[in-house]
Amino acid sequence: MTNNEITTATDRPELDKLLQEIVDSGFTGMTLRVNDEHGEWTGSAGLAELGGTTPPPVDGHFRAGSNTKTFTATVVLQLVAEGRIALDAPVVEYLPGLALDERITVRMLLQHTSGVFNHTGEYYEDGTIVPGVVWSGREWVEDRFRVYTPEELVELALSKPVRFEPGADWSYANTNYVLARLVVEKVTGRSLAEELRRRIIEPLGLEGTSMPDSTSTEVPEPHAHAYYQYAEDAEIVDVTSQNPSWVSTGGDMISTTRDLHVFISALQRGELLPAELLTEMNTPEAKVGYGLGVFVQDAPDGGGKIITHNGGISGHAGLMYSTPDGRKTMTASLNYVDDPALSKAAAFQEATQKLLKLVFGGAV
Repeated sequence: MTNNEITTATDRPELDKLLQEIVDSGFTGMTLRVNDEHGEWTGSAGLAELGGTTPPPVDGHFRAGSNTKTFTATVVLQLVAEGRIALDAPVVEYLPGLALDERITVRMLLQHTSGVFNHTGEYYEDGTIVPGVVWSGREWVEDRFRVYTPEELVELALSKPVRFEPGADWSYANTNYVLARLVVEKVTGRSLAEELRRRIIEPLGLEGTSMPDSTSTEVPEPHAHAYYQYAEDAEIVDVTSQNPSWVSTGGDMISTTRDLHVFISALQRGELLPAELLTEMNTPEAKVGYGLGVFVQDAPDGGGKIITHNGGISGHAGLMYSTPDGRKTMTASLNYVDDPALSKAAAFQEATQKLLKLVFGGAV
């Protein structure tokens, strides 16, 4: 079942078709929003809730996962613009009480080149796994309302071996953004949530976006439901209600596809950062193309560059893509049955590539 809302006179049957194909590949439901030269198109397919008949709400709330990082990086860079944070200053200058390597800079946090252990677990090339906080399996399901403080997550990470020397490599680590949060809070004297409200959410009118406090467990209505199954023969559990403090600033925001569109478009149009800092943000490191809180990648078929960050958390996922001028964006949300093996990951990647080819591909 698909449901679309067309805000221009142009029908987009190819988007309808692909949306349904993605849901049929194993997701419970999906919503999609495309803003381009044809205007704005929104659609949804699948189910908002298992056993129901209603598609996910096009403007529904969802846990946006690591899209949180782009918002956080923007706040940090705004403070850089104000001269309150220096990108290449050692983090210990702002957080002197932590046993951090003095060579780790603020830039390294935003770019994942610090080498700090990822508090949600490290996965090494040889197959070795070093666990961190519990965020999957039966133990997580039964204890999913547990409260973690940012300081607790950082303490765990700093008790583990570093991944590499600061600046020597690239490795995605949620801990980098927990540290960035602590830097913002130390410099401003306010919570990151408050800074996000003052600097991004209220100025842009992002009515569906929020950063939960440490005890918040609910997703505002309307929303599609997120699910988890910790074993093949286990019951499927509705985990829409949970405490996301285990990932903290690495991925705990709640948003909507509309708000992600407004945010990434405004960011890339230069409404949130001075030109020189937006250039810094969009300048990728060499290994995987990560800038400061965004990935910078080639669009399919010679379609130019795209700026992006995606995210997933326990049965919810969000996509956020934009051209560097902010004129074309694609945002999406998915709800699905998650599991410890992350068995939807391959389908998620395949779906993303199909969407990118259709929306951003350069071939005629």
